[in-house]
Amino acid sequence: MSVKKPYFAEGQIYHIYNRGVEKREIFMQTGDYFRMVHDMFELNDLDAIVNTVRHLNPHKSMEARPHYIHTERKPRKILVKILAFALMPNHYHLLLEQVRPGGIIKFMQKLGTAYTMYFNKIYERVGPLLQGRFKAVHVNQDAHFVHLPFYIHANPIDLMYRGPTSNTSTTSMSPMEFLKNYRWSSFPDYVGIKNFPSVTSREFLLEFFGGEKEYEQATEQWLAERNEHESEITDLIIDPE
Repeated sequence: MSVKKPYFAEGQIYHIYNRGVEKREIFMQTGDYFRMVHDMFELNDLDAIVNTVRHLNPHKSMEARPHYIHTERKPRKILVKILAFALMPNHYHLLLEQVRPGGIIKFMQKLGTAYTMYFNKIYERVGPLLQGRFKAVHVNQDAHFVHLPFYIHANPIDLMYRGPTSNTSTTSMSPMEFLKNYRWSSFPDYVGIKNFPSVTSREFLLEFFGGEKEYEQATEQWLAERNEHESEITDLIIDPE
């Protein structure tokens, strides 16, 4: 299905999605996920980023300040607010608010190019990694907005039924426990578990839902009615798996 890109406007929110070409895996190991999260933070800047080095430790958050080889880092001029994200083995979901004119297009171009270059170098391959240009849908209805953050954060639950993931065992876990332990998502930070707190702008959604505890409770209730709620946002679920 062809998805026409919306007009991107400042202060508006969009569901952004893409997957691997031919549905191939785009995250093969833990380091790949860390690289994507790293790029989501570093490349969210109007200015070009040169000679950056960040030490990625899979047992810690990424809250340590980046270290620069030649110059000190200037304050970022962010292109977008990353409200929520979920990275899956062969695709990703982002919930973005545009901050500057052309911000989403510039951010996604930088992110896609940088990650593809990294991936192709690591795995000694050539050619496109992602399935064309990213897909985007404007989130402009209250009902959609209420459900979409939960849909994005619930995406990794499908992995519970595909065997153990690289970062945690699914044995005897409830869906909520699995989501709290799934590192490649903004969900842990939304419920007070420090994971990658610098990457996301959570104030808006947490204020909307009432806080971290309330968001956790709302997520649990949404999961109990997941099938019904997903049917209400079919026009925001782009090219479902």
